Amino acid sequence: MRFLLIEDNADLAVSVRDRLALDGYGVDWAESIGAAEDCLAGASYDLILLDIMLPDGDGRAFLSAQRSRENDTPIIVITARSEVSDRVHMLDLGADDYITKPFDFLELEARCRAVIRRKNGAASNVKHYGDLEFDSLSATVKVAGRVSELRNRELRLMEIFFSSPEQIFPKSQLLDRLFSYADNVSENAIEVYVARLRQKIDGGAVRIETVRGIGYRMSKQETPRP
Repeated sequence: MRFLLIEDNADLAVSVRDRLALDGYGVDWAESIGAAEDCLAGASYDLILLDIMLPDGDGRAFLSAQRSRENDTPIIVITARSEVSDRVHMLDLGADDYITKPFDFLELEARCRAVIRRKNGAASNVKHYGDLEFDSLSATVKVAGRVSELRNRELRLMEIFFSSPEQIFPKSQLLDRLFSYADNVSENAIEVYVARLRQKIDGGAVRIETVRGIGYRMSKQETPRP
């Protein structure tokens, strides 16, 4: 999954970006509203982390503008404001959540997961598709009684497939959602991660199939493969 971080404090931004990258998220960093608009013009994001005080404007105006454009990308506001009225105002403008500076990275990660779950209409970290069980919190898949751990990029790729079973995802789209502009990777990386997921869900009714010339999709058979 790919996030957009809008933050003018370089030290904080680098720390947040690097921490989320360890969890397998691709994170683009914009230091201003103008830079953020450029990012949004060229890519789609699963989540936006938005600071309020920015060098070229107020993050609240940016938030309001995104909602007026019917951009429903989840937005978590990062704010130093602790007054209840300020937080209520940001939620009323369309923020999905907020976190107050200084914050713990574990809390930030948890809030990101919670907002994404709500966006996908899921109340639990555990999801089922066919005979495949996927737990995004423990980063595991379970099939035919066998539990396999997922590494960071594998986890994020599985989240994408689970978000829309049976949908065909082109390699270019998966690359765009898994990696940031700063990541120097090719579509071959997607092939590697898909191959790893296939190994970990082998033996069940669910498979990740190649749609020749287009991309990949997760599908299920009526009976498990022998």
